Amino acid sequence: MALKLNPVIFPSPCKLPYHSNSVRSPIVAMASTLHNNPKEINNLKKPYGPPREVHVQVTHSMAPEKIEIFKSLNDWAEKNLLVLLKPVESSWQPSDFLLLPESEGFYDQVKELRERCKELPDDYFVVLVGDMITEEALPTYQTMLNTLDGVRDETGASLTSWAIWTRAWTAEENRHGDLLNRYLYLSGRVDMKQIEKTIQYLIGSGMDPKTENNPYLGFIYTSFQERATFISHGNTARLAKEHGDLKLAQICGFIASDEKRHETAYTKIVEKLFEIDPDGTVLALADMMKKKISMPAHLMFDGRDDSLFEHYASVAQRIGVYTAKDYADILEFLVGRWNVEKLTGLSGEGCSAQDFVCGLPARIRRLEERAQARAKQTSTVPFSWIFDRKLTV
Repeated sequence: MALKLNPVIFPSPCKLPYHSNSVRSPIVAMASTLHNNPKEINNLKKPYGPPREVHVQVTHSMAPEKIEIFKSLNDWAEKNLLVLLKPVESSWQPSDFLLLPESEGFYDQVKELRERCKELPDDYFVVLVGDMITEEALPTYQTMLNTLDGVRDETGASLTSWAIWTRAWTAEENRHGDLLNRYLYLSGRVDMKQIEKTIQYLIGSGMDPKTENNPYLGFIYTSFQERATFISHGNTARLAKEHGDLKLAQICGFIASDEKRHETAYTKIVEKLFEIDPDGTVLALADMMKKKISMPAHLMFDGRDDSLFEHYASVAQRIGVYTAKDYADILEFLVGRWNVEKLTGLSGEGCSAQDFVCGLPARIRRLEERAQARAKQTSTVPFSWIFDRKLTV
């Protein structure tokens, strides 16, 4: 799931027009008091700590009785989710796209690949590396799904449909990082040691999606992320084609296709929740959007740059791989996909949440326009992934 940070800076959540007693107090959605304690900040610099403070973490926010909703949907998940998985024997594998080392022409083919890669600019490689690193942090994402109450894999080999989906989804996603990693290795354009260190730092740091063990929040988050990843990989495919690397364009296109299929699965889950519990689901959607969607690799660190993720996201925004406009477009798409505007019979709180969510895409776009108008002068920073060559951010 390779995504970048939405660069729009929103006002504090407590200033937004929607308020709900079911949402944590404003401090929960803001930076924790770790910021005020230098000793604790230093602790975050230790080998397996995140490079910056995380938010106050809330756990098990879903009412216990709602766990029964997800247990009752086990058969539904089998019929609606598992059918979207592809059998291993008919799935593509990384070796289908890459050079086979046992082939006689292997070395000549590597030279050809490297010649094609010469046409790709450094900023493209930084974004492709960032996408690959995010994909390689897959253990974190499976862990995140297995924190969700009512759907987690309780044994590691559970036969519930929810558990089967999580393991099989992970297995499909695992091919993405493998494929991009090998391609980048063969390209000769990137510093693999620095990339490998970044992957290890990122998996060790984890992620803070603010989903609170709550499957309502968790599946809204994954719906958003899978669509964002589909857009991101689709744009790297487009740019690779424009620069003449048709093989890389094919690779990114196949990954994007997987992400689109996974998006279908997660949006189906939320659609079902809207059918069963519209009030609870629209409150959860508003909650996630008030907190903003944190991208999976937001704790990215290479051992040098404390703002690595923000710098990588800035390059992605500049070359059009994933932008603030995409963030607003995704929300607008999901609001339409789930027919949020047409919900009826909501509580007063639910109606407020509905109004907030439906008006948010336009609000995000206005904020982005203002942010662009106030944009500060650009600067250049070195990226260790490309041997410390500098790029504009």
